[in-house]
Parts: sequence; C-alpha cells; structure tokens
Amino acid sequence: MAKIPATPPLDGLKRQIDRHRLEKPAGSDGLFVRETFRLERTEAREKARQWFDAWPKAAYWTEVESWRQLNDNEIEFTMRRLPSAD
Repeated sequence: MAKIPATPPLDGLKRQIDRHRLEKPAGSDGLFVRETFRLERTEAREKARQWFDAWPKAAYWTEVESWRQLNDNEIEFTMRRLPSAD
C-alpha cells in the first residue's frame, strides 16, 4: 500500500503573505493609477477624452471610476487606468 506524502510546511508561504501585506496594506489598490479632478462640465469632458486618447480603454482598462455633480456646473470625477499596457 502506497504512503500518502506529508503536507509540505507552509512557513515560507506564510512569510511571503505577511511580507506582501506589510508592503501593500488592505484597501490600497496598487494595480491602478487614479487621478481625481474637479472641473467645469465642458472641461471635465475634455479631460476624460484626453485620458481615453492617451490610454485607450482596451489596453489600459481606462474608465471614469466615479463622478458627482457639484454646484456651479462643476463635476468631480476620478479617472482610473493601468500603469502600463504590458
């Protein structure tokens, strides 16, 4: 009858997970580049177009992550994209 091998020690994996959590705490999403703007509506549209032109959605996952309308026709919005297309 064949013996079932013992499970390998997980100390190395535990250390790696702990090290990763220290470098990138929970809640911080280091994957995306984000920038928040507060502009008049027409300027806000132009800024969003600039982002989509510079970092195409298909390659960089560019998107308007959130937005809200403020007083005086201003829009506050956050753009998000990947740091590179690689």
